[in-house]
Amino acid sequence: MIDWKTKEKIVKKVLYIFALSSIIFLTGIVIVLFNEGLPIFKEIGIFDFIFGKEWYPTYDPPSFGILPLLLASVVVTLGAMIISIPIGVSSAIFISYILPKRFKIIVKPLIELLAGVPSVIYGLFGMKILGPFLRESFGLPTGLTALTASIMLGIMALPTIVSLAEDAITSVPKSFRDASLALGGTKWETISRIIVPTATSGIVTAIILGIGRAIGETMTVLMVAGGAAMIPKSILKPVRPMTASIAAEMGEAPVGSAHYHALFGIAIILFVITLFFNILADIASERFKKKVVGK
Repeated sequence: MIDWKTKEKIVKKVLYIFALSSIIFLTGIVIVLFNEGLPIFKEIGIFDFIFGKEWYPTYDPPSFGILPLLLASVVVTLGAMIISIPIGVSSAIFISYILPKRFKIIVKPLIELLAGVPSVIYGLFGMKILGPFLRESFGLPTGLTALTASIMLGIMALPTIVSLAEDAITSVPKSFRDASLALGGTKWETISRIIVPTATSGIVTAIILGIGRAIGETMTVLMVAGGAAMIPKSILKPVRPMTASIAAEMGEAPVGSAHYHALFGIAIILFVITLFFNILADIASERFKKKVVGK
């Protein structure tokens, strides 16, 4: 028989190996990413790569300016946040302090369940239902536009924002609410002046992670954004975000070619952007813990 101390040591070693392996895998991904992407920066320069206005990788000579792709990602992500932030935060407040508990235990799991729906399903919904609806509503030649992608990404970001924001709001000590109500504050005053300001850092964390979810999405934007690698001049025009470009063109780019390295260069830009948002989310999360829990 193995005593409990030996079992504990075995469990600790197994967990240590798992944690170490995840770090090793991440390091390997970063090494491959930069090894394959840095050559394009040396060839055309990082400034010309990021701010170049033309993306024609198969032309002779080719053009590797990702500004149209970068702006498309920004426009689509901003549109998604305009949709998801008000709905998500409002839903989190409603679930936390207004919805009866017997309904809360049903509604919240259903919302979180949306996060498990494959992105291709959202893409099919956007192509077959939302796209044609927007085309007919606005008299457009195609319904696959930046607006379609924004709406779909906004829906996809909702489970992340609602779930994390609701957790942050629920984590606010009950004594804060009781003190506000005892001093004569209404329920709305308690929510708007006590609960939400206290949970601001946690709500910001939810929003930042929602932005990361939207900007990193691939399949849905590939299916519904329209695929036009042009600088977006209207949200009703087709666009091609960075993730869609990588997914659509990687299979056609010869290994080792400038086009191949340019796609990895796009991946590096995405990696840096996502890392930036994750760092912001971590900072906001730590501020929330110090503010509410006191740790």
